[in-house]
Amino acid sequence: MDFLTSAVGLLLALILYHGIKTVTLRGKNLPLPPGPTPLPLIGNLHLLGDHPHKSLARLANIHGPLMRLRLGFVNTVVVSSADVAKQVLQKHDLAFSSRTVPNALHAQDHFKYSVVWLPAASQWRTLRKVMNSNIFSASCLDANEHLRSRKVDELIAYCRTVGAVDVGSAAFRTTLNLLSNTIFSIDLTDPFSDSAKEFKQLVSGIMEEAGKPNLVDFFPFLARFDPQGIRRRMTVNFGKVIDLFSSLIDQKMEKRKCRDQEETSDDVINTLLDMMPQEIDRTHIERMCLDLFAAGTDTTSSTIEWAMAEALRNPEIMKRTKAELEEVIGKGEIVREGDISRLPYLQCMVKETLRLHPPVPFLIPRRVERDVEVMGHTVPKDSQVLVNVWAIGRDPGVWEEPLEFKPHRFMESEVDVRGRNFELIPFGAGRRICPGLPLAMRMVPVMLGSLLNSFEWKVEGEKVEMDEKFGITLEKAQSLRAVPIPL
Repeated sequence: MDFLTSAVGLLLALILYHGIKTVTLRGKNLPLPPGPTPLPLIGNLHLLGDHPHKSLARLANIHGPLMRLRLGFVNTVVVSSADVAKQVLQKHDLAFSSRTVPNALHAQDHFKYSVVWLPAASQWRTLRKVMNSNIFSASCLDANEHLRSRKVDELIAYCRTVGAVDVGSAAFRTTLNLLSNTIFSIDLTDPFSDSAKEFKQLVSGIMEEAGKPNLVDFFPFLARFDPQGIRRRMTVNFGKVIDLFSSLIDQKMEKRKCRDQEETSDDVINTLLDMMPQEIDRTHIERMCLDLFAAGTDTTSSTIEWAMAEALRNPEIMKRTKAELEEVIGKGEIVREGDISRLPYLQCMVKETLRLHPPVPFLIPRRVERDVEVMGHTVPKDSQVLVNVWAIGRDPGVWEEPLEFKPHRFMESEVDVRGRNFELIPFGAGRRICPGLPLAMRMVPVMLGSLLNSFEWKVEGEKVEMDEKFGITLEKAQSLRAVPIPL
């Protein structure tokens, strides 16, 4: 690991200077989970590699689906099967509901305000209720369906104007404007140009910095040094995004103050401002926007890109999906949300994409605040807990031909992505399940189906590259460029 090699001299010097000792764990009544033997000081860090989701999946094949490692000074437990995930995320959901907060999220004190990182206590419950009731409820989503439809129309119109489409970037612009219209009643980018490039770079930078291995997370005493500069760069990125949303909130508040007769929009920000200061304050609103835009845009656009890549690699699947679309809604028509329930194979294609390419391969890390018994082992207090949904989605004990992209495997299956079937939990499960799941499961099939039904597609270049770039989100290492051919 480059980050470990480059910093080992500094690390050893500081360890010797501070005289810090590694942690020894003892199970009180039951044995600790099995795992590889740690080395002095670094523990098992040398085993992670550049793709930790793959490295930890291979280690789980040796040591089991509940596995313990020591990453630097941090005790870590990795969950790699549906059965163990059910124990952790359902049976012991409350015990595992706290978060391990990466040092990067200390930038701008974001972890103190973010619904993603707050402990599952009073403030978190209030913010979660606000999101569920005022953004992601069925009634709110139904009320804003016309906005999403208009943004999908613009995506298809854009594709008609270019020779080759950067699929991820186009999907990112669409999702960005969808969210900005829902929350602020404005477009944040020109849907027909690459004007979202800077914001996309900001979001990608945030997700990459938050997900990359950080020495501080493994050796907490290094926090004051920030040796890799991750927290410093996150401070800059967060600051730019927060400034943007703060400016938009100022504009909205000024209109409200002047009682502008044209200010009658029923958007999310007006609803949130009505709740100040009793239920929510301005800082929480700004940080909620940061979470929504950073997580929502990146994960949705990445899923669309992976799905299109798989369709281009599998012509028979592309053909079957297009045949269903032609039969149900008509060739060349844009998919609407009311059509989704009548497009079972398209829904299967989305599920299969999320199985093979979960947007967040480890979900968001959890932490236990007390010893917890799980399947005959003690998960010790203060352990970091990673749920490797990437490995669970490729478990040969659950999935036939797990490495193959086969949407039809879901045609006669009741397995869904909503947190009840633990073999497929790309959005998590339990009280910490992703609040944006209802919106994602409307947007992804509508965007994907509309792209497939509106054009014939061919990849630009010799083949579709499928390499991954690891971060909090699992993106394609090479952007997918595809040529839309008018029908």
